[in-house]
Amino acid sequence: MKYTWINYCWIILLSISSIGFAQTNIQISAHRGNSGLAPENTLATFQKVLETGVDFIEIDVRTSLDNQLVILHDGTLNRTTNGTGPIAQLNLTEIKGLKANKGWEQGFPEERIPTLEETTQLISNWNKKHTKKTYIYVDCKQVAAKPLVEMLQKYDLAEHSVFYGSDDFLEQLKEVFPASKRMPSLNAAADIDTKISRLQPYAFDVSWKILNENLVQHIHEKKVKVFTDVLGLLDNQTNYQKAIDWKVDLIQTDHVGGKR
Repeated sequence: MKYTWINYCWIILLSISSIGFAQTNIQISAHRGNSGLAPENTLATFQKVLETGVDFIEIDVRTSLDNQLVILHDGTLNRTTNGTGPIAQLNLTEIKGLKANKGWEQGFPEERIPTLEETTQLISNWNKKHTKKTYIYVDCKQVAAKPLVEMLQKYDLAEHSVFYGSDDFLEQLKEVFPASKRMPSLNAAADIDTKISRLQPYAFDVSWKILNENLVQHIHEKKVKVFTDVLGLLDNQTNYQKAIDWKVDLIQTDHVGGKR
């Protein structure tokens, strides 16, 4: 089953490359760092997608019992690790005792849940050695704004990364780090002006369900960028092409393309 899935991933990679993202202004974010070649939200998959030349790696930040920042999508450990229960109830030593390789045990027998610092170190070191820079699309799952910003600033990643979270969190982030590139979700066009007034966003994470060329143009007229997820059944060549035609600024995908 794993062999079939990996081959499917490479078919999608070829499809993305054939569209020619390198010849467009659209940016690419690797959702949970997914490469199809390593477990999600791990240092192994982050390394692999860095090698593809993506613009952003999306990570999910949570806080341990002892206030350490770690990377995990779900609130519980069950789906992707050999642990169970809420990650927020464990300290970092306990978290590091777990393996983040569920379904990937053979290829990645010792892969662990990374800390935010390990992740930022990896990306920062990569950027120091490469002309093409990659930044972080931070999904602020369960984290306070101040320690999050301080860690990204430590590795010179805060200014160019983007921050996705609830409107309440982004409002707090605006106070802590006014220069942050804030990105609220947008599920209804009627909410545009209210969210702009409250959050002064850099971009909207626009639901694909409401996305069209006119909406993209309208948001751009407000001097806000348009990011969107093409995930699951939406993650296909037809929708990549629509995003390019509509002049979307960034798509987030589980299937990233080749080097640019």
